[in-house]
Amino acid sequence: MTTAIRDALLAQALTCEHGGSPMYAELLRRAADEPDGPIAAVLSDGPDAGRCLRLLGAVHRLVLEGRAPDLAAHYPTAATTPTNALATSAPPPTTGAGTTRHATDVSTAGDAANTNAAMSGAIASPTTTNTNTNTTSVSAARAATGANTTTGATTAGAAGGGTADPLDAWPAFRALLAERPDEVRAAMAGAPQTNEVGRAAPLVGGLLSIMAAIGERPVRLLEVGASAGLNLRADHYRYESGGLGFGPADSPVVLRDAWLGSPPPLTGGLSIVERRGCDLAPVDPVADAVRLLSFVWPDQHERVARLRGALEIAARVPATVVQADAATFLADLEPRPDVVTVVWHSLMWQYLSPAEQAQVTASIERAGSLATPDAPVAHLYLEQANDADFHSLPVLTLRLWPHHGGERRILADTPHHGVPATWR
Repeated sequence: MTTAIRDALLAQALTCEHGGSPMYAELLRRAADEPDGPIAAVLSDGPDAGRCLRLLGAVHRLVLEGRAPDLAAHYPTAATTPTNALATSAPPPTTGAGTTRHATDVSTAGDAANTNAAMSGAIASPTTTNTNTNTTSVSAARAATGANTTTGATTAGAAGGGTADPLDAWPAFRALLAERPDEVRAAMAGAPQTNEVGRAAPLVGGLLSIMAAIGERPVRLLEVGASAGLNLRADHYRYESGGLGFGPADSPVVLRDAWLGSPPPLTGGLSIVERRGCDLAPVDPVADAVRLLSFVWPDQHERVARLRGALEIAARVPATVVQADAATFLADLEPRPDVVTVVWHSLMWQYLSPAEQAQVTASIERAGSLATPDAPVAHLYLEQANDADFHSLPVLTLRLWPHHGGERRILADTPHHGVPATWR
């Protein structure tokens, strides 16, 4: 194992620990302690942190598809059959809404779906706090995952997932990589597709800040790096903070403690009239649900529940995600009268080349130069504060034309998964 690979494993372990996944922190540290182990061979062609995440996602996917039964015993997300994996990890209450299949356009641009979705305004609502405990010892981590130190059972296991202790997964994890490295490498193909639902909290907070600056008006929402387009439906999620709630009270996605500090202004509502995004490899939120789940850390039950709820919403709320790079998608961007055009993205900028970053920025700034009070343009993005550091924490930044003259304003600081967003 090279020093670069070991450093990448340990850095990602620290990120997982701080992000509330004692299981992944333990697996990555154990891997780093084996310089000649099977993980070193699998990662031999690249030490980057993104590759570490692809490795974890690939193994998780084998578990979810029923192809790693010995390891599945330690994964809280594991189900008795692959098809019901998404329904077995502490699901939130359902709303009884219809489940008409949502057909995402993954090949041609087509017309964006015009779906008006007015959110309910701020109303009093009790808030439940769910705190992740970060630990440096296995015994403390067992408590964080809900594991019984005597039996090894987990709280998620009661909901149908694996019932063995997640922190004892290393022997089975190591054996899988040692015995089936080619299969794991094949599953690692392609970039991670997290489509993290928690990042909707700062993004929607940013939308509310835009409404406060320009007055309430319909939103034309464009997302680059949209994956399955789950956050194009962010106005259908529920946000709770400090005893107040925003969004549909019966939403299957509830983001608790969404905003800390001085929260964004809770206006009367949001109306999104166009939901359109792009991705190099769009994901169908129905057909590719297991792939999306594979990139969620398996001992984070609340994130699994959010994803499950977001997939339920995606099945009934249309959005368009086209196969295109960010520069091509935004090449002809122009403001439109009577709506605010919002381009947003989250934790994808690092995957663009410097040339494409410059093209995207130029397209948005050109549209901004054409903006008027009746046709404003906004660039809202949640990206790492330090572009050169994969593990640096994100900040939410807003550029708004013509109202702010395109000035960059930092609105909030967040963890990598978006919740909670600490408003500045």
